[in-house]
Amino acid sequence: MQSVDAIAREIVAREGGYVNDPDDPGGATKYGVTVHTMRRLGLDLDGDGDVDAADVQRLTVDQAVSIFRTHYFEKPGIARLPVALQATVFDMYVNAGSNAVKILQRLLAEFGEPVAVDGVLGPLTAAATARAWARAGDYLVDAYGIARRNYYYALADSRPASRKYARRRDGGKGGWIARAEAFVSARFRLTDAQHRARVASWA
Repeated sequence: MQSVDAIAREIVAREGGYVNDPDDPGGATKYGVTVHTMRRLGLDLDGDGDVDAADVQRLTVDQAVSIFRTHYFEKPGIARLPVALQATVFDMYVNAGSNAVKILQRLLAEFGEPVAVDGVLGPLTAAATARAWARAGDYLVDAYGIARRNYYYALADSRPASRKYARRRDGGKGGWIARAEAFVSARFRLTDAQHRARVASWA
């Protein structure tokens, strides 16, 4: 398995540089680290007494990797999961916080392992995941990636301002969908036609 830092650096590369999109509830963001996260961590990088977009712009790749490793892998307990699942759940935790674990918890019920859907990766969720993994193997990784994809589509269904993250201007797969499918076997990825049919009802 790749090291946690190597996975974190891949996440940084997927997230890209500084953006401050008014349609993104995360606000000013760089390498996937939002201004809200930096405020929570007290990262006043320019030393002016507050944490704002200027501090986000100063964030380095190494700082982002450290934040992801500590607060999005170690603290949530991603290491408790089967190794093959760790990268996709880690990536989703960076993108969607505890919803990454809720997606897994809902999925476990489909594999006959119902647990509380509370977004906490505790011993019961870890044990249920281990049992599901023992039966399903790599298919559990695919199923999680498909569940991620469905989460993004549903989010865009309910929030029109977010549709640009799921569908490109030319109608193809947007960043959210491509991100989820990066962790899904080719045979489970949607064709372009299937994607376009899925989003056809969007204005």
